[in-house]
Amino acid sequence: MTNGFKRRRQLLGLIASAASLTACGGGGSAATQGGPPQTPPPTTPPVTTPPVTTPPVTTPPVTPPPASDPPAGVTPPVTPTIVKSVKRGIAYDLASAPDLQALARGVSWFYNWGTAPSTKLNLKVDAISAAYQMDYFPMLWNANADPVAMTAYLKANPGIKYLLLMNEPNLVDQARMTPAEAAAEWPKYEGIAKAAGVKLVGPQITWGTLANYADPVVWMDEFIDTYQSHNGGRSPQIDYLGFHWYDYGLGAQLDRLTRYGKPFWVTEMANWHSNNDGAQIDTLDKQKTQMAEMVALCEARDDVFRYAWFMGRMSPDPHFTSLLAADGALSALGELYLSLPYKAG
Repeated sequence: MTNGFKRRRQLLGLIASAASLTACGGGGSAATQGGPPQTPPPTTPPVTTPPVTTPPVTTPPVTPPPASDPPAGVTPPVTPTIVKSVKRGIAYDLASAPDLQALARGVSWFYNWGTAPSTKLNLKVDAISAAYQMDYFPMLWNANADPVAMTAYLKANPGIKYLLLMNEPNLVDQARMTPAEAAAEWPKYEGIAKAAGVKLVGPQITWGTLANYADPVVWMDEFIDTYQSHNGGRSPQIDYLGFHWYDYGLGAQLDRLTRYGKPFWVTEMANWHSNNDGAQIDTLDKQKTQMAEMVALCEARDDVFRYAWFMGRMSPDPHFTSLLAADGALSALGELYLSLPYKAG
């Protein structure tokens, strides 16, 4: 296991915990959000040898129960329509209006691994969307979801059209669910989707650490087979498939997953390659090059519906992945992210 992988696990643990507190009304540090995996070889995506990718959460959150919207504060004035990529997002627990404002001109959506935006924003979901033209999407991180509460939350926030599900179930320090366990939970998510009229985005898969299921294809195949065997041959409702990647070869990884016939949300991405092989990402310029390539790929592919860079702000930042510097200020990488070309329409 590389040092980069361990760092990502620690970060994700802190982030998920913070998101849980936020959803339950407790806030959370904006400096510790999300977490990238350390993966396969630099040029060849791990098809036979699973990369030690994806940042597992050191302490998985006790899945944040769907919380009521944070109290409405003074809604900032609605800004003029901003022309930007509808695909482009950020995986980060945004907790300040200045940060939202800094990202608004080039980022269209965000999520925080929880079920509601940070209470520090003191803004409802629809107010965030109106003021910053950025959508917030909730996530049911693992199996500890209350379908009644989640349905009520979604009905109270009709602007939310997508529900993210299961964060890296084949990682022992993330959602950690066998295919059979996930198949047993899935009808609950389908019930929420039907009652609230939302699309299901998930599971969020990657190369993992769960015994016998390191390869996401192995996990997915068994998940679908098990679900079908318990539901009269019917396939699970998967409107979009989520994927996380922190190395070279994103396109090859997505190509492997086209077998499921689902459009993608790449809900975490960056390059945290840290193997001492000459291809490690250890300078800002290297990360800029990787960002430009990954964004261009996601924008060009019609089967990529949304993508999110990981992350907003972290310290230390050995792989130069932070989009934000001081509160309300973009980093050099953040300026690049907002400026990169996108496919109109």
